[in-house]
Amino acid sequence: MRWLICITALILLAGCATPPRNVDNICEIFREKDGWYKDAQKASERWGSPIPTMMAIMHQESRFRAKAKPPRKYFLWIIPAGRVSDAYGYAQAKDATWDWYKSKSGRRGADRDDFDDAIDFVGWYNNQSARMCKINPADTYHLYLAYHEGHGGFNRRTFRDKAWLKRVAHKVSARSQNYTHQLAACREELERGGWFFGWF
Repeated sequence: MRWLICITALILLAGCATPPRNVDNICEIFREKDGWYKDAQKASERWGSPIPTMMAIMHQESRFRAKAKPPRKYFLWIIPAGRVSDAYGYAQAKDATWDWYKSKSGRRGADRDDFDDAIDFVGWYNNQSARMCKINPADTYHLYLAYHEGHGGFNRRTFRDKAWLKRVAHKVSARSQNYTHQLAACREELERGGWFFGWF
């Protein structure tokens, strides 16, 4: 019986670490991933960042993969030479930025491969961007540019000549708008606990 409990627990944990099956529909994401909606809602209320904005940024950064890492660098195109950065996890937060978040947010035990912590990080970072870069909290396009370039880089307009980055930011903004429309259709269901609990 003990072995059965352990195996069941491992299967459940493995399921938590896999990305959602349909990352293009925020309702299906939250239906599939138990607890993610409440985590996102909590982060949104704490930091004033809309759920669709946070989720669109996370989609772009990791496609909701818990242990996502940047691509490897290669010497002479064949010899592995580390990765392009030390970013990691759902939010692709770098070591130094994650340490800054932990010290300022009060979540000292936060992990980058934990969705609850990662979505809180994205909300916190957007809150910093709104304050330090004078960005509207609902302006996903400029929030993503600040997320990618850092606050100093954004204020120096380092993205100005990066046409590829501006295209990505537009894509993130469009995804946020799609998520907003989708969430409006299922928010009531999510608030009351999902389709299963609606039967009772």
